[in-house]
Amino acid sequence: MAKVKITETSLRDGHQSLIATRLTTEEILPIISEMDKAGFYSMEVWGGATFDTSLRFLNEDPWERLRKIRANVKNTKLQMLTRGQNLLAYKNFSDDVVEMFLQKAIYNGIDIVRVFDALNDFRNMRKSIEVIKKEGAHCQCAISYTESPVHTQEYYLKLIKTFEDAGADSICIKDMSGILLPYDAFNLVKAIKEITNLPIELHNHCTSGIAQMTLLKAIEAGIDIVDTAISPLSSGTSQPATESLALTLKGTSWDPELNIDSLSNIAEYFKPIMNKYIESGVLQTKVLMTEPKTLLYQVPGGMLSNLLSQMKALNAIDKFDKVLEEVPKVREDLGYPPLVTPMSQMVGAQAVFNVMYGERYKMIPTEIKNYVKGLYGAPAAPIKQEIIEKIIGDEAALTIRPADLLENSFETIKAEIGSLARNDEDVLSYAMFPHVAKPYFEKRYPQAANF
Repeated sequence: MAKVKITETSLRDGHQSLIATRLTTEEILPIISEMDKAGFYSMEVWGGATFDTSLRFLNEDPWERLRKIRANVKNTKLQMLTRGQNLLAYKNFSDDVVEMFLQKAIYNGIDIVRVFDALNDFRNMRKSIEVIKKEGAHCQCAISYTESPVHTQEYYLKLIKTFEDAGADSICIKDMSGILLPYDAFNLVKAIKEITNLPIELHNHCTSGIAQMTLLKAIEAGIDIVDTAISPLSSGTSQPATESLALTLKGTSWDPELNIDSLSNIAEYFKPIMNKYIESGVLQTKVLMTEPKTLLYQVPGGMLSNLLSQMKALNAIDKFDKVLEEVPKVREDLGYPPLVTPMSQMVGAQAVFNVMYGERYKMIPTEIKNYVKGLYGAPAAPIKQEIIEKIIGDEAALTIRPADLLENSFETIKAEIGSLARNDEDVLSYAMFPHVAKPYFEKRYPQAANF
C-alpha cells in the first residue's frame, strides 16, 4: 500500500464538464499559487476544450494562459489532454503540425501530456508519443474505456503492453462516461499491476453515480494516481470532490497528505465564481443530476445533454428515449467505438437521424461516411458488412494509418495566415481552429488585418 497521488482537474475537465470551459484566466490566476501549495501530484490545466473556448468565447490566447499559469506554479506538475493525431480539434493533422504543437506545449510549460485516441487505435497515438518522449516530457498513454463484447480485460491489457513498448511513462484508464463499475475497476487495476510496473491513473466522471465508489475500489487495488476536482467544480458530469477523497483517506496508508487548509481556501475562492455561473445560466442543474441510464447506454454526460437539446430543437422530445435506445445499436453496427469526442457526437447524430427519419441509415452524416472509410482509424471490432455497403457502397476502406495520407502542412498554414500570426503558437492556433483564430487575431492585431 502506498500514498495515492492526486491530479486536480478543476482548471480543465472540471470546468469543461460543468460550465462549458468558461473559467477565464482572470478567474484562475488569483488562486493558482494557493493551488500550488495543496500538494497535488499534478494539475490538469490545458488541452481538451480549453483551447477552442479561449479563442471562441473568452477572447483569450490559450498559449498566454498556459504561460501565466506556469509562471505561478513552482511545485506542481502541469498536465494537458490531447487526442493523438487530432490534437485538440476534430480532424487528423499532419505529423509536422503534431510535432510542432507538442513541442510548443511543452516549451510553454506542460510537464505531463495525456494522449489518447477515440478508437484506441495506437497508430493515431504513435507520433505524439515519439515527440513527447523526444522533448523530455512525461508521456501518459490513456485507454478510452468502454464496454462491449470485444472490449475485454485482455483487450485492455494488450493495449497497455503496446503503450509500454512504445515508451509510455504512465497509463491512464480514461472512463469518460463514468461506466467503470467499482468491482470491475478493482479487477482491472489488479490485472494491470500484474503485467506492468508503470504508474496507473484513473480518470472518471460522476455522471452515473458510481465514481466515488469506483475510485475507492481502484485505490484498494493499488492505483497510483486518481483524478479529482475541488468541490465547487466537482460531481455531476465532473470528477469526484478532492476534499472528500482526501478526508476519506486521511490517516490511512493511502493518505495523499494534501494540505486541507489550502483545499478549503481553494473551495471558498471558487464558490462565488460558480454561483455567478449558476445565476447566469451557464451552469445548468441538469449536469449536476445523477443519471444511472448512463450505465445502460454508455452515453457520457455531455452527449446526454447534447442529445436532449437536439431533440428539443427538433420538437421531438417524446422520442428522446428511442434515441437513447438507438445509440448502442448504432455503436454495435459501427464496431463498438468508445463514446468519446468525436465518436460520441457522430454516433449520437446517426441515432437521431435513424429515429427521426423512421428508417435506419436513410440519412448518413459525412463524418459517419468518413469513419466507415477508415479516416478516423480502426475500431476494435469489424464494422458489419451490410452497414459498410449501406454507408459507402463498394468503396474500399483505408487500411493504412489515416495520417499517412497527409503531407507536411505547417509551412503552408503559416503562409496562409501570414502577418496575422506573430509566432509559431499563433500559427498552431490557426491550424487548430482557423474560423475562430483568425477573427481573434484580427481583433488583437487590427493593424495587421488592415495591412
